[in-house]
Amino acid sequence: MTENSRLAGEVVGVHLSPAHTFSKESRDFIDLLEGLGVDGDAHCGVTVKHRSRVRADASQPNLRQVHLIHSELFDFLSEADFAVRSGDLGENITTRGIDLLGLPVGSRLVIGDAVISVTGLRNPCQQINGFMDGLLKQVVRTDDDGNLVRLAGIMGTVSRGGTVRPGDRIRVELPPLPHHALTRV
Repeated sequence: MTENSRLAGEVVGVHLSPAHTFSKESRDFIDLLEGLGVDGDAHCGVTVKHRSRVRADASQPNLRQVHLIHSELFDFLSEADFAVRSGDLGENITTRGIDLLGLPVGSRLVIGDAVISVTGLRNPCQQINGFMDGLLKQVVRTDDDGNLVRLAGIMGTVSRGGTVRPGDRIRVELPPLPHHALTRV
């Protein structure tokens, strides 16, 4: 293991949906396809698949092939009386033990044979309130300095394909310095 590589956490759930639904169904495993995303998921592809982005420019590269959320977010939401489970917010992979939001752009998440390259933050939208009224205010906040803080996970692309299952360990490989903070993609 290199200085920029460390064991960081584990997969607690994997999910996909072949349709453009808000939540995704839990699975025993998902297959990540290099350069495409999650096999069988509506967002799998080289170019954007999120409907609002397709309307804007369908030829944009798909920087949102895989959506990851830290399960610690569900613990936080529970304290605010929001019962959210793994897959409810549309993530493909639910993790535990990784500060996903603190990773720099270009970090690589190694899960078995699969590698996900982190591209940025998920930009939560009004659909979250459609799922559960008031939830958007919990996952998008303003910090003490007036900066917008997005808590609804990160997005990535598949750099190397492989199968991902609950219980798999995740190793984080940081990119070379200087590191750049995640922004919305």
